[in-house]
Amino acid sequence: MPQTVPTFDELLDGAAHSAVHLEMRDSYGVAGESEDFARWTTSGERDNDPNSAYWGSWVKLIQRTVSRGVVVRRARIVSEPVSDYIRYEHAGTVVNLKAGEQVRWLARRRTLGIALPGNDFWLIDGRLVRWNHFTGDGASGGGEICEDPAIAKLCSDAFEAVWDRAIPHDQYSIN
Repeated sequence: MPQTVPTFDELLDGAAHSAVHLEMRDSYGVAGESEDFARWTTSGERDNDPNSAYWGSWVKLIQRTVSRGVVVRRARIVSEPVSDYIRYEHAGTVVNLKAGEQVRWLARRRTLGIALPGNDFWLIDGRLVRWNHFTGDGASGGGEICEDPAIAKLCSDAFEAVWDRAIPHDQYSIN
């Protein structure tokens, strides 16, 4: 029987105290950002308007979440030198920060000794994991929910180890 995966609104609206997100790919090919990425690739201009059609709903969701006292943290593991996609993400992270997220970056070479799960994930309140699956070319491969306490602990331990080693966005240089 196929699993019902909550929307990000449902997931974050249900968070009581924490929502952490670990990203581990050097490139994503998610359909919803392809136009913005293409524009950035050709012009160097990134949509950083928190009220734009691209960002608006995400910004409102994060603001609503943090206004309830939920801490939202995002960590990105990246290969260095970084890919064009990571440069694009870095250029837009200012909006994540304005919305209320905390964001850090960690060079992949500094992850040695950290047991990392095989997929990007969101961990809500240290107990519910939302796996983000991707195809080989970075397109969304769907999500999956897991409430196994051992897997939630693996994700929590991995995220905290990455967070402890990672560099805050305003101190991380991609050059």
